Amino acid sequence: MAKLPSIRLDSRERRLLAVTCLGHFLSHFNMLVFPALVLPLSSRLGLELGPTLALSFWMYLLFGLTALPWGFVGDRVGARPLMLLFYGGAGLSGLAAAWFVDLPIAFSTALACLGLFSGIYHPIGLGLISKEIRNVSRAMGYNGMFGNLGLALAPLLAGLLNWLWGVRTAYLALGLLNITGFLLTIKTYEIKKSRPTAQESKEKDGLALAFGILLVAMMLGGIAYRGATVISPSYFELKNQALFQWLSGFLAMELSPNLVATATTSLIYVVGMLGQFSGGRVAERFDPRHSYLLFHLMVIPPAFLIPFTSDLGLVGLVLIYFFFLLGMQPIENTLVSRFTPKKFHHSAFGAKFVLTFGVGAMAVKMLEKIEARWGIESSFPALGLVSVALVLTIFLIIRVTTKEQAKRSS
Repeated sequence: MAKLPSIRLDSRERRLLAVTCLGHFLSHFNMLVFPALVLPLSSRLGLELGPTLALSFWMYLLFGLTALPWGFVGDRVGARPLMLLFYGGAGLSGLAAAWFVDLPIAFSTALACLGLFSGIYHPIGLGLISKEIRNVSRAMGYNGMFGNLGLALAPLLAGLLNWLWGVRTAYLALGLLNITGFLLTIKTYEIKKSRPTAQESKEKDGLALAFGILLVAMMLGGIAYRGATVISPSYFELKNQALFQWLSGFLAMELSPNLVATATTSLIYVVGMLGQFSGGRVAERFDPRHSYLLFHLMVIPPAFLIPFTSDLGLVGLVLIYFFFLLGMQPIENTLVSRFTPKKFHHSAFGAKFVLTFGVGAMAVKMLEKIEARWGIESSFPALGLVSVALVLTIFLIIRVTTKEQAKRSS
């Protein structure tokens, strides 16, 4: 792969990246506080586990399904007002959740609003990076790292705050963190109105087919991502028994298999941050189409080897799997920005996240049927087959874009 020139971020771009990185952290943090508090909420509200989980239904539904509508709005009114709406709306929703924590219907409504406003971030924040920062790949890598940090820290911080001061404090902290983002956005400069040249718009219009194929690839990637994130904690809990026994003896503490499994899952997300940093740097230096192919190819071998391992060997293979599965995200986001005109970037990212968060949820049903018929050991090989289909789709993207480039140069 031929190397591409590297572009350093200037001070304006770094300030903009601070706003978007915090936004990515909080968009995932906002969604993962609730799962960490399900049992304390169940006890506090006097509800069974099922009805307690149901309180979050509209939050998660709106978080996924509103990405495309928010993207359409962003392409018409610009990113800055919507970033302010994201932070302000999520902040007030978090404070409302803290206030109404003892009233199930009102609390669920506050959570629904939290999902609605948090759904703004992905189409608007990523579209903003692609429009306003020259080194898109590096910026996407940094941004992805903060999203993973939100995934890793939300359960830890929510659990700690609940342990110290109760559920209400966890949502109070969530609200205040989002209000901090609102204030930070107000203090940043006005976003420049970047207008693509007529030549650039014409070239991007020629890549409409490539973007359509990329949407299929991103849908398959969403299935692999959602499936792996859903199954990993249970897989660790069932297959890491020797590791659990060793840790319990080494630390001389009474641990639970669930605690060890969730801690291992948090470690996976931390390593995923390194993967996203690496993916951003690789896409910055090399053709992102070939980088995208390479990262997805690297996912396949560990997926098929995982059933034959347990304990440390299992953890090692899953670390490799997630390093490349999460590391490809900055590369994928770079391709979205390259295949679509700037005036449609927010809508393009909205379409991506409806597919990855929405259609990707099919992985849950898929794994449910696979586990019932062939056992949990078949889960990762099934996801490996999804990645094989994804790799074939990327070959098609490369072929289509190569033909388009040849047409332009002739």
